[in-house]
Amino acid sequence: MPPATPKAAPNAAPNADVITWSNLPAQTAEGVERRSFPGTGASLKHIVIKAGTAAPRHAHAHEQFVIVVEGRALLTCEAGPVDLRPGMVIRFDPEAWHSADFIEDTVLIEVNLNPAG
Repeated sequence: MPPATPKAAPNAAPNADVITWSNLPAQTAEGVERRSFPGTGASLKHIVIKAGTAAPRHAHAHEQFVIVVEGRALLTCEAGPVDLRPGMVIRFDPEAWHSADFIEDTVLIEVNLNPAG
């Protein structure tokens, strides 16, 4: 995983990083391939999930946004079941539980905000 972008010195020009997802190392496990791009205030993940994969109920300490790029999944959360399709965006508060069953091969972009500290 590439290192997080360091904080710029007080008089330094702002920095910008440009990546190609396929150039980042993949982490694979049980039908899921993740590529992470960390930043100073948030991290971005490109996630490819095989049909038939399940994400058991879980929660995160941080706020999270998930963008459905392609595929289909059934999300279960406090609000009830949601049929996820391309173009949908989900936002979870910190500690909001959720689970998902992936009906089709699915591609997600996940934005994880670092907890304020």
